[in-house]
Amino acid sequence: MERTAPQRGTVTDRAIEQIKAMIGGGRLEPGQRLPTERDLATRLGISRSSMREAIRALTVLGVLEARHGSGIYVTQLEAGDLLETFGVVADLSRGPQLVELLEVRRVLESTATALAAARITASQLAEVEEHLAAMEATDDPEEILSHDLAFHRAIVAAAGNGTMAAILEGLSSRTFRARVWRGYQEEGAFERTRREHSRIHRALVARDPEAARAAAAAHVGEVEAWLRGRLG
Repeated sequence: MERTAPQRGTVTDRAIEQIKAMIGGGRLEPGQRLPTERDLATRLGISRSSMREAIRALTVLGVLEARHGSGIYVTQLEAGDLLETFGVVADLSRGPQLVELLEVRRVLESTATALAAARITASQLAEVEEHLAAMEATDDPEEILSHDLAFHRAIVAAAGNGTMAAILEGLSSRTFRARVWRGYQEEGAFERTRREHSRIHRALVARDPEAARAAAAAHVGEVEAWLRGRLG
């Protein structure tokens, strides 16, 4: 068994890559039903057990979905579904990994905020302003956390890039933000956070992408620097 397990894994990996190639090449479209497990195994020249493992793995990744009584289908391949594992990484990370995640978030969120400054609609800006006002009207940490998350989510949505939004959603999961937020706010940073949010908002109102980029980078960078110092 010790000798056959690696071989079996290799065959399964090859099956996964071949199914992905079929999807990437357009031979299987989003929403399309897969051929039967038997037919796919025959077509790819592998055992049904290896094909079953490959299908199970791609289902976990959100590439395929099993519909009871109907079969296996290619999902709609939405970025949010395919990138769900980012949230797991963020929720389970500790120490230096948290700093790395904040560094990635700083780069992506500053870019998203710059895009939003150029693309945001009046209704989207009103939503951002609603959450900003709610943050300024309370000192309750849980309410601030909730509106902070919604504030940034609204801005990222206004950037109009679904893939970037999905990545940032994972990097900014509520659990992850709560862990970092609580420690950061214990340092008395409520007012500083409000000022940083206001600076981001002003850049959006001015439709100034570079000012928006700088404000968002500084905002996430403050938390990143605090966490680096705490781990220092």
